[in-house]
Amino acid sequence: MLRVKRASGRGDTVAANYAFGPLDDDVIIKHRLLTRTTTTRGEPPLKKLQKKFASFVAEIEKEDEAGSGGGDGGNYGECARLSRAFLQELSTFEIPLLKSKAVIDANLREKENFNELQEEINRQISQAVDDIEDLKRQLEESKIERQHKEECETIRKLIAAQPPRSETEKLIAELEKEIAGLEAENTAGSRLLELRKKQFALLLHVVDELQNTIEEDEKTLIEEIRMATEEQKNGVEDPSGGQEAMIVD
Repeated sequence: MLRVKRASGRGDTVAANYAFGPLDDDVIIKHRLLTRTTTTRGEPPLKKLQKKFASFVAEIEKEDEAGSGGGDGGNYGECARLSRAFLQELSTFEIPLLKSKAVIDANLREKENFNELQEEINRQISQAVDDIEDLKRQLEESKIERQHKEECETIRKLIAAQPPRSETEKLIAELEKEIAGLEAENTAGSRLLELRKKQFALLLHVVDELQNTIEEDEKTLIEEIRMATEEQKNGVEDPSGGQEAMIVD
């Protein structure tokens, strides 16, 4: 894999080739940590333990060879010393493993606690979402209720602006009384008008009759004057006849 790093003190970049990729590096580092084959100071613990074990086994093999060859087994003390050194190194190697196990157990417990905390957080989030939806519903209901209250308050103000019921009933009674009086006046006026119509019709009839009578009288008078005039003419022509006529008249 090709990696690019910046050289100190310069703006140039230097390309470096590595034999392993990031995933391979992670696997190798994990293996080294588990096997403890590397260390930052001194010799790796596993190699030291391997050397102690190898020295102890080699010394035992020497003792076996010496015993089979008829020796007195003088390297027993050395075997015991190497055995104690190996056990001590094994204990030293075991302590970090126990620490690692304790750390792993603590991490597992922490992970379980984290999972429980995550579940609790998710539950609280779900509860919060439900609460928010409930609050939204309550808010809408409150808005509707407030609108109804405002409408009721407006109606109440309109009602309060009107006069009391007793005054309204009194005013209605006065208006009904006034209407009844106007109806009575209207009835009386209608009757009077009808009477005047009849009287006027009678007056017109009387005037018409009187006019006819006057015309008849005028005609009679004209006829009498005409007859008198003719008689006077006849009397002038016949004095005796005229005198007799005058005596007759």
